[in-house]
Amino acid sequence: MVHIPVAVQMYTLRHESAQDFAGTLKRVAELGFEGVEFAGYGGLAVSEVKALIDGLRLQAVSSHVPLETLQAELQKVIYNQKILGSEYIVVPFLSQEQRTDKGYQALISFLREAGEACRAEGITLCYHNHDFELDQLPGGRSALETIFDATTADQLHTELDVYWLKKAGENPVEWMSRYQGRSPLIHLKDMTTDEEQFFAELGTGGVDIDAVLEAGEEAGVQWWIVEQDESRRKPFDSLEISINYLKDRLPQLNN
Repeated sequence: MVHIPVAVQMYTLRHESAQDFAGTLKRVAELGFEGVEFAGYGGLAVSEVKALIDGLRLQAVSSHVPLETLQAELQKVIYNQKILGSEYIVVPFLSQEQRTDKGYQALISFLREAGEACRAEGITLCYHNHDFELDQLPGGRSALETIFDATTADQLHTELDVYWLKKAGENPVEWMSRYQGRSPLIHLKDMTTDEEQFFAELGTGGVDIDAVLEAGEEAGVQWWIVEQDESRRKPFDSLEISINYLKDRLPQLNN
């Protein structure tokens, strides 16, 4: 089995990062994560962040960058990723007012142009879904299908979030298969089995994480990224449960 490394989305640790960015990264490395997906840089210059992660032997996998920032400062964002040694830029979220047929068409137009600009610099642009992109547009297809079917693999790849797909009533493995070769990043996230469907540590909820892991190699996954938007435990305790679950299933993590 090909080893697919595991990273953490730093949004999970946003409060800890605000208090001690360097110390938070150090603890991430100690837990056994191999990389990080950034959601901001703790007020540090990207060169300082690069020095920190190099010292901890962590890899910068990707960065979540707000759409508005990408629209205004795309070349700067690309430049920062090259400093970090990151191969992926991710569009993380779409505001409520942008979730219209017209808004999605404008988004697609931008993603095409931005994706080509990223590709010219050796960077891959990805789109991260929530559940609202599974709502149908007037043409009868979901917004998520429309986004990916209206762009090419040279322009846009996926960052499928298995929690949000499950919450929308979808099968994450089917989406990985549908966009095989365009799914380099997967957000691993579990869901409680009660009516609240709250965020849960991996292996403790109702998302079939094992099936997702088994489908990774064939789908062309390059990184598993653990994220827990909210936790009823301390975030580091939640991440420890999740990484230990993965260590039991991905023996390479124990080396």
